[in-house]
Amino acid sequence: MATSTTPRGGLPLAATLLTGTIALYMALVAFGNITDFGTNQQFVRHVLAMDTTFKDEDLMWRAITSEGLQDAAYVAIIAWETVAALVLIYGTWLWARRDAVRARRMSTYGLLMVMLLFGAGFIAIGGEWFSMWQSKNWNGLDAATRIFLFSGVVLIVNQLSAPRTETSAT
Repeated sequence: MATSTTPRGGLPLAATLLTGTIALYMALVAFGNITDFGTNQQFVRHVLAMDTTFKDEDLMWRAITSEGLQDAAYVAIIAWETVAALVLIYGTWLWARRDAVRARRMSTYGLLMVMLLFGAGFIAIGGEWFSMWQSKNWNGLDAATRIFLFSGVVLIVNQLSAPRTETSAT
């Protein structure tokens, strides 16, 4: 006897919970950066100024020492985190409502935003361009790598949960 409600499978449930986890993380990160603005502001300032790196003269021309530019970069990061959190919260809500097609789309957008921030922003630009890897005190590469990889796993779970007909149609 068939029922009119399709039971929630393991992958959609995993996509819901994992997307919600990243949404919660990003919301807490954005909230923390807004309510404790100064802590990570110092982090961004030190990374951009490259003042705790090896100070190789071949690299130091990359340093941004203007506090106005440093603060603008930090505010842009917070805005990006906030939007990513909101997109992921909406994606989680859509998963919970079993609107898988829209949930997958919104979750993909949000997860890609997180991966761009942590991968391109923190790992590539902060880590390599501004040589954050050289700093003992202001090195966020381990944390950025964790979030980048976790978001990638969640993105894969989101994509795996698509039925065959949906993946061939999109």
